[in-house]
Amino acid sequence: MNQDTICAISSPPGSGGIAVIRLSGPAALALADQLFLPGKNGCPVSEQASHSCQYGRLMEEADKLLDQSLVTVFRGPNSFTGEDTVEFSCHGSLFIQQRLIQLLIQLGCRQAEPGEFTQRAFLNGKMDLSQAEAVADLIAAATPAANQLALKQLRGGFSQDLAHLREKLLHFVSLIELELDFSEEDLTFASRDELKKLAGQLKSKLSALCESFRLGNAIKNGIPVAIVGETNAGKSTLLNKLLNEDKAIVSEIHGTTRDSIEDLVNIKGLGFRFIDTAGLRKTKDQIENLGIERTYQKIEQASIILWLIDSTQLSEHIEWMADRIVPRSEGKKLLLLFNKIDKITSEELAVLENLFAHIPGDRIQIS
Repeated sequence: MNQDTICAISSPPGSGGIAVIRLSGPAALALADQLFLPGKNGCPVSEQASHSCQYGRLMEEADKLLDQSLVTVFRGPNSFTGEDTVEFSCHGSLFIQQRLIQLLIQLGCRQAEPGEFTQRAFLNGKMDLSQAEAVADLIAAATPAANQLALKQLRGGFSQDLAHLREKLLHFVSLIELELDFSEEDLTFASRDELKKLAGQLKSKLSALCESFRLGNAIKNGIPVAIVGETNAGKSTLLNKLLNEDKAIVSEIHGTTRDSIEDLVNIKGLGFRFIDTAGLRKTKDQIENLGIERTYQKIEQASIILWLIDSTQLSEHIEWMADRIVPRSEGKKLLLLFNKIDKITSEELAVLENLFAHIPGDRIQIS
C-alpha cells in the first residue's frame, strides 16, 4: 500500500465559518508539528493523546501567523483510516484553506484523491466494501429514510446478510460435493428433499436481497412516481402543485411537454421523485413521438404510476392508452386520478367509473 501522507479539505467546498483540513498517514503527526504552535499549557501534536483536541496557532513561518485553530488527533489503528490522522479546524476562508493545503504539500504531504481516506479505511480493514459505499450514501442522504438506510449499511447490516448468505451457500456446495464424491457408495449426507429445501431458502434469500436493493435504491434516489395521461389532462399543473413551484410549463396547446421533467419532494421523511411526462396521443410529429417513447420508459422505471384523467373530456382513446399504460405498470402501484371531478355531474361520474371499471388500480378523485 502507498505510504504517502495525504491531506484534503474535508468540509464542504467554498468559504464558511469553519473548515476542516485532514491529514492521514505515517508522517501526519510530524507534519502537523511543523505548522501548529500549541497554546499555553499545550503540547506538540506528536505528543498529543489520541481522540483529543487542543487550541493553538497555525504558522506560515516562525513569525508569521496564518490562523488560530483547533487540532484533533486520532492515532492509528483507532482512527477512521486506521492510520495516524490529524484534523485542523480553522476559519473557513478560501485563502486559509488553500494556503494550509499548499503548506502541507510543500512539507511533503500529497493531496488526497477523491475518496482516498475511505479507500485507506477499506484497505486497512476498518470497513468492508459495502460499508465504504455506505459512507458516500450517508453524505448524499437527502431524507431521514435515506439517512437511516445508509447508517444501517454503515453499521454492517448488509455485510451480515451477505456473510449469512455465504455461509449457507458454502454449506449447500459442501453437501453437493459430498454427494458427488461418494455417489457410488451407500452413503447419504443429505436427502434430495433437504437439498431442495436448502436451495429454496437460498433462492428466497437472494430474491429478498435483490428486492431490498431495488427498494434501497428508490429510497436513496427518491421513489420514482411517473405522472402520465393524455395531452392537456393537467399533468404539468399537478407536478407544479406537488413541487409548490412552476417547474413545468402549463399551456392549453396540446403536446407542450415533449420531454420528462422531474424533481424530488420530501414527504414524511421519504423522498419521492415526481416525473411529468409527455402526453400520450396518436401523433405524426416525430419530436413528440420521441417524448412519448420516453414516457413509456419512465413508466417502466417508476415504482408508482399516476394516470391523470380529465373527467370533463371522455377520451375515445381510453383502451389505446390502457394498452400502453397497464402492461408497463405490472408489479407497480397504479393510481387512476380523476381530475376536475367538481365540474361533472353524478351521472357523468357514473359513466366515467363504468368506462374504467375493467382497468386495475386504485381510484382517486381530485378537483
